Amino acid sequence: MSSFLKKYKDTFISLLFAVALFFFILTFSISLPIYCRPFYYAHIDSMNLSEESGFTKEEIIEAYDAVLDYLTIPDKEFSSGVMKYSPEGESHFADCKALFNLNATVLLSSAVCILILLILRKTGKTAPFLIGKHQASFYSALAAVLLPIIIGSIAALDFDKAFEVFHRIFFPGKTNWTFNPRTDEIIEILPQEFFMNCAILIGISILLFSGILILIDGLRTRKNRRL
Repeated sequence: MSSFLKKYKDTFISLLFAVALFFFILTFSISLPIYCRPFYYAHIDSMNLSEESGFTKEEIIEAYDAVLDYLTIPDKEFSSGVMKYSPEGESHFADCKALFNLNATVLLSSAVCILILLILRKTGKTAPFLIGKHQASFYSALAAVLLPIIIGSIAALDFDKAFEVFHRIFFPGKTNWTFNPRTDEIIEILPQEFFMNCAILIGISILLFSGILILIDGLRTRKNRRL
């Protein structure tokens, strides 16, 4: 293989690694509030959800678990425990399930891609993942860290508006995400403040993950300068 083709191949693999790592950081962080159910349970008392909704803590947990099971387990039928729901409400959760499945698919695919590339690198079948003077992971982290900064800045100005825009982007042409508490009681235990805390958790995860990768790249760059 000519040096030109080898350089082209190494650059392509490094870019592929950077893209896969970016999507892994993003989808992994999004998965945290989805699969870490104790994160929600901790909000039940702190947000006085039993008093606000009229349901017991046990009923709230049962309803939340039923909805999350539907969203994360294939072929699971929709249920919200003892809480009433409308066809429109069920339809919205069906839309959410599609997004949850997409996130899980991208998370798994990016993880497999990263693992394969790391194995190739370990066995010497590809060069180190470098783009210019930095590791490919540096650019993944840099791109990922911009997301919570930009989105967080917008949300800080008007979270209600940002919340609405989010739904209009991911559920275009749909209005079934505007729940009526009398027909879809599940909304009583899913206050907007909880979703704001989910966004904060996702942002912290991205920043922490990215910060570690940027720090590692900085230490590597400093070490190379001393050599």
